[in-house]
Amino acid sequence: MNDDVRNIVLGVVATAISGGSGWFTRTYLWRRALRRKQAFFGLPTGSDCLFVVNRQMGGTESSLHRNDAFALLEISALIKDCGATVQIVTHEARQGFGERAEFCVGGPASNSRTVAHLHSMLPGVRVDLSAEAGPDRGAITIGGEAYRWEPGLVEYVLLARLTSGQGSRPVFLLSGQTAISNLAAARYLARHHEKLARTYRGASFCLVLKVVNSEAYGPDVTELVSDVTAAARTPAVAAA
Repeated sequence: MNDDVRNIVLGVVATAISGGSGWFTRTYLWRRALRRKQAFFGLPTGSDCLFVVNRQMGGTESSLHRNDAFALLEISALIKDCGATVQIVTHEARQGFGERAEFCVGGPASNSRTVAHLHSMLPGVRVDLSAEAGPDRGAITIGGEAYRWEPGLVEYVLLARLTSGQGSRPVFLLSGQTAISNLAAARYLARHHEKLARTYRGASFCLVLKVVNSEAYGPDVTELVSDVTAAARTPAVAAA
């Protein structure tokens, strides 16, 4: 074998090794990211989860606001990425939690399952459900702090990951003052789940997000206001 042939062979071998190493590294990193994503959402490959839909305010029991439908699409993409399947149920579903992951969308005025989750796992949260117009209508109060809804200008939404104990699958609660704030929370979860997983490492959390000027920007300008986990999990009487 002369020098030219040897150089060609060595070049081919080096290219193959380099390409194989790069493929292995990319595959390893992709699988590691997938495992972390599945662990955060409680969605191992082949698992099943619940998506609890609310009803449209002012509509029939079976109607769904278009922005809540868009929230369903955002979350469905996450579920598909994890290799899981989803069962869509109405907010009147009567079943426990923890055996499979759950995504519950809508505030307590439109979703009775949200009412149950707030009572059971976030007893420090109070939502003004009065029908009369006023500055406190729809306000979310946690630890003495009131987050008031200003239609089209400022809307708040709770984004929570809740577990009932070691080994249980999480409930993701997206409880907004409006349908557009529910969608904003779904997009925030889709965009920031890696950071949330690094920050909370499988623990429960409850965040307040603010949707800014939805009249002009829709759900796209969303800010993290506060981590209210401790106050939200403390019964309101004790927190006062």
